[in-house]
Amino acid sequence: MTQTTTQIIIQVLLLLATALLVLYFLRNRRKARAKAWVKIGFVGFIAAAVWAVLRPDDLTAVANFVGVDRGTDLMLYALAVAFMFTTVSSYVRFREQELRYSKLARAVALQNPVLPEDKL
Repeated sequence: MTQTTTQIIIQVLLLLATALLVLYFLRNRRKARAKAWVKIGFVGFIAAAVWAVLRPDDLTAVANFVGVDRGTDLMLYALAVAFMFTTVSSYVRFREQELRYSKLARAVALQNPVLPEDKL
């Protein structure tokens, strides 16, 4: 199977985008307090992305094996699930952070009470 110039350009662009994502992740690893399983999942995602870009026919074969017609459809389904997971994870994390801030504000308010002044 021969590749056209357009396919090669798209593959190069997708691989560059994946490489930039890896660099961003490695550069900000101290800032992001990710758990080990998240990091393992990220490495698996990167490996799958590189594999899907370099071997799109393999992805179609996997899609056919699991009952999906095309590899791109399988990718879309996987990305939809990943998006939902990320959205729910972000919501839970921000909600927990809001609760911590409110507990901290209560503790500070109890330690430093401001009494009302007598106006009599």
